[in-house]
Formats: sequence, C-alpha cells, structure tokens
Amino acid sequence: MTDRMQDARMAGSGTRASLGLILALGLLSACGNTTNRLASGELEQMSAVEIYQKGEGSLEGGQSEDAAFYFGEIERLYPYSEWAKRGLIMQAFAHHKDRAYDESRASAQRYLDFYPTSEDAAYAQYLLALSYYDQIDDIGRDQGLTFQALQALRAVIEQYPDSSYAAEAKLKFDLAFDHLAAKEMEIGRYYLKRNHYAAAARRFRVVVEDFQTTTHTAEALHRLVESYLSLGLLEEAQTAGAILGYNYRGTDWYQDSYALLTGRGLRPEAAGDNWLAAIYRQLVRGEWI
Repeated sequence: MTDRMQDARMAGSGTRASLGLILALGLLSACGNTTNRLASGELEQMSAVEIYQKGEGSLEGGQSEDAAFYFGEIERLYPYSEWAKRGLIMQAFAHHKDRAYDESRASAQRYLDFYPTSEDAAYAQYLLALSYYDQIDDIGRDQGLTFQALQALRAVIEQYPDSSYAAEAKLKFDLAFDHLAAKEMEIGRYYLKRNHYAAAARRFRVVVEDFQTTTHTAEALHRLVESYLSLGLLEEAQTAGAILGYNYRGTDWYQDSYALLTGRGLRPEAAGDNWLAAIYRQLVRGEWI
C-alpha cells in the first residue's frame, strides 16, 4: 500500500488513491498530540508535495488534528494549486477522524463550493453528511441533527447516484429515518404510560402516516389500539387492529392487539369513517404499504 501511495504522489493522479489507502487502513487512533507539529515558518520552506506528505504521515500515525493542520497549510501557502485542492478534501477527512465535525463540514462545504464538478465532490458531500450523521448517538437528543443528516444524505443519493458512496448513503438514510420514528415512539410511550392517551395517539399516528417503512410501524399500530380503546374510540381501535393484522399478522403486536379487542367483544376490522379507515381502504386496493 505504501508503494501505491508513492505512485499516486508521483503520478499526480488526485486524492482518490490516498483516500482509498487511508480508509483501507481501518480505524486509526482517534487523535494524537500535536507536539511534533512544524511551525508555519518551517512549512514555508517546504513544497506543497512535502506538506501533503506530512499530512498523510500524520494520518497514518493517528494524529488527525496535525494532519488537518498540514492539509490546511497547503491551501494557505499554495492557494489555487492542485495540491491545495487535494489538501482541502483530505483536511475534511482528517477533521472527521478527529471528530471535529463542524470543521469537517466546513472543509467539505468549501470543497463543494470551489470544485463542484471534481471527481471527489461526491466524497465531499458524503463527508458533509457524515458530519451530521455521526453525531446521532441516541434517541434522547434533539433531532435537528437527524433532519440535517437526512437532507445531506439525500443530496449524495440524488446528486451522485452512480458514485461509490450512494449505496452507503442510502443505508445510512434508512437508519436515520428509522431513528426519527424511534423518537416519535419514545415520546408516544411516555404519554401512554402517563395516561395521556390523546397525546400518545398523535405520536403513534405520525409513525403510521410518515414512517410506515420503518421497523416501528407494527408497534405504533398496536399502541394506537391501546390508546383508542382507552379513549373509547372503538372504531379507530378496531381499524388499527385490522391494518396490523393485514400487514403484521404473524407478530406479537398483532396477537396483543387481537387479545385487547376481543376482550372488549370487538374484532380487528375496518369500521367507521376515520383516518385509519381511509388507510385501510387504500391498503386493500394496494395503494398503501
């Protein structure tokens, strides 16, 4: 791999070989100390290639913060050069490895602004998306980052569909989407446990209507059965059970809902004229999944 990196430098074939090498090395140390960082005066005596090599060496040594510094210095000392272009995308990568997500996002966005048609533009957009996605650590946090991650991941998928990053972006998009549904479920359960049935039903309805492709839909329908039975909205409860039976008959959620309904002398069937009944009619016609 070392020979491959040296060949890439000599041939001037862009950053892709270096990026591929660094990614293939696996997880390096999160960040190192900066005691060996050269002063700006020393760097001014070096060529752009030499500074770039210092950045690569720092990355391989697990000193991501130093690497970001060196890659940034290329842009300062050799602006508008090919090496500055390469250094900028590598700076975004180095910042991300250092978990300096704001800085990574800024570098990636600057790359997209300066070089929107570059071969590494797709990777820059993917790094920008990761700068949001990798901060989604649990469902208890504010979901603004999740929405931003979804938007940035969608940009990768739609603007660079043929890139090697599109498939990974799709996977992360689905996971982030599921994350939002999980947050709605968490809030809904909170209300349900405290007997705030109307508030709980509103949250579970959001999951059924807006997040029906996630892993939480079956539970959301069951919780709607629970909530509506507690509210005395029997037709809505029956219809939620019917939809649950149509799509998820083999699940424990359906079995639990069936027991709740039949315990009240009811059956899981479409009843009345409500939002769930409309969904059920569409479902039977194959227009809603």
